[in-house]
Amino acid sequence: MKTIKFFTLGCKANQYDTQSMREYFAVRGLREINNGRKADVYLINTCTVTHRADAESLNLIRRAKRQNPGAKIIVTGCFTELDRDRIKAVSRKVFIVRNRQKQKFLSRGISDFKGHTRAFLKIQDGCNNSCAYCKVPLVRGPSRSRQLSGIVPEAKRLVERGFKEVVLTGICLGAYGHDLNPRMTLIDVIEELEKINGLLRIRLSSIEARDVSGELIKKLACSKKLCPHLHIPVQSGDDHILRKMKRHYTRADYLRLFKRLKSAVPGIAISTDILVGFPAETEENFQSTVTLIKKASPVRTHIFPYSEREGTPAAFYDGKINPNVIAQRIAQIREIAKERSFSYKKAFLNKKIKVLIEERVKDAPHLWQGYSDNYIKVRVKSRANLKNQLVLVKFQRIAKGGDAQAILI
Repeated sequence: MKTIKFFTLGCKANQYDTQSMREYFAVRGLREINNGRKADVYLINTCTVTHRADAESLNLIRRAKRQNPGAKIIVTGCFTELDRDRIKAVSRKVFIVRNRQKQKFLSRGISDFKGHTRAFLKIQDGCNNSCAYCKVPLVRGPSRSRQLSGIVPEAKRLVERGFKEVVLTGICLGAYGHDLNPRMTLIDVIEELEKINGLLRIRLSSIEARDVSGELIKKLACSKKLCPHLHIPVQSGDDHILRKMKRHYTRADYLRLFKRLKSAVPGIAISTDILVGFPAETEENFQSTVTLIKKASPVRTHIFPYSEREGTPAAFYDGKINPNVIAQRIAQIREIAKERSFSYKKAFLNKKIKVLIEERVKDAPHLWQGYSDNYIKVRVKSRANLKNQLVLVKFQRIAKGGDAQAILI
């Protein structure tokens, strides 16, 4: 039996795509291996959101080529759309499968999610936004939504497989259904999935601020299955930079939304993305972002240095920031984000909360870890096998900038 190895870079949508391709090749007789032995086939699902992602994609191709010079190497994903020459420069023998061609591997959906306790379920692809720094619309194309007739059976298969939580995923999740006839919304998907017996949690992946509708806030407030957690990228807390980024909202809009969510859904967790070092970002502009993070107190803040992407408007902007300045700013905002995360989590000390256990902590046989519905990472001791169990715990201690320590109840 021929063997295959899979490598995935980038977003949850890419991880979903890899799972679909894993199942496609399994039914065609290829056996997946994950050890140090060479494989007959390597499938590399690439990302191109940053320069670093480009470099990692190319390094994976080189690594596969070194491990087995005679192997078939299939390269797919976003890096293949505009950088095929760079891929071919590494090896002329690579098989390139562009994103649109990849659809033949994805049409059947998934029935498992290897290596995960939470299953990602992609319901939308592509993006109609035109953020000045982002290459994704160029390589993923316009927004496209899946029909409910495909989403619901797939979710049921995952629940039958034992998954208790699904994470609804897309490139621009909040745009779901706008291209369908009749038009639908994310609420329609949530309400259908809420009916599935055995599905205990529905979580949303990244969603834009302007897509957080009043209806979604109401659903968050009343649903027994929808997790009280939203990942809302802000990128900058400065109005001038937001306009240059073409983000189509203001600092005040974001803070107003956060206040509305906090009022409607007590204890809701907000996580976010911050882009540091956008062209012409002054110290004053940066400090506006710092103060926004202080006000918002995200449970988690993903911080990225600006990465120039060919073909985007920002690539032509003046005022490139010195990398050393960017590094200093990232270090500063990382410390503040860590402190605000601790402040948010501290409010749950001595509170009872349900946690979906994902795995045993490495090198700690009786220590388990998982996530609360509001996305706090929790560790709890038990001699029992808690994997994939939804357990009730009480928070005892919050590590500074780290996990919550809890006891079973």
